[in-house]
Amino acid sequence: MEKTLNLILEKLDSMDLEIKTINHRLEKLEQGQAKLEQGQAKLEQGQQEIKDHLTQLDIKNADRHRNINHKIDNLSKDLSSVEIITSKNWNDIALLKAVK
Repeated sequence: MEKTLNLILEKLDSMDLEIKTINHRLEKLEQGQAKLEQGQAKLEQGQQEIKDHLTQLDIKNADRHRNINHKIDNLSKDLSSVEIITSKNWNDIALLKAVK
């Protein structure tokens, strides 16, 4: 009976050691999980900062696009004016040559 009791106590000690080992590993896993969650939060914050930056860039680019379109329209009008004036000048030159 005493042998059986000693055997049971040894098994209990062994189980107790295994439980302590498992608890230690569980604590490490929980710490790792906490670090992963912190890293995830930092990544999410970084993503939000990138999205905000892209939004600001989109707004700036839209303004630049409008300005460039406006400048191109003005250049097109100026070029049309130059073409008209050049045409009138050619007509004037032709008239002057005809008068000679």
